[in-house]
Amino acid sequence: MRLKVEFTTEPFDLDEAPPHALVAREVIEAADLDAVDVGPFGNTAEGGADAVIAAVDALLRKSLGAGATRISLQVNVVGEGE
Repeated sequence: MRLKVEFTTEPFDLDEAPPHALVAREVIEAADLDAVDVGPFGNTAEGGADAVIAAVDALLRKSLGAGATRISLQVNVVGEGE
């Protein structure tokens, strides 16, 4: 099964990316995912179910540890094949 995750971390800072946003970006870019799109107001990535779930776990733990006060995410099934 293929999944797509969309997420944002808060609080926002329009002048400079906060530490929690940088950590989230590092987690997603280092994960075994494809179709990664990182932007200032939202981020998306796709991959196999195991890879997405592992990345979401790391994203939550590391972003909260780096100061995120809110993480909004959505996970959708986008295909059945790995």
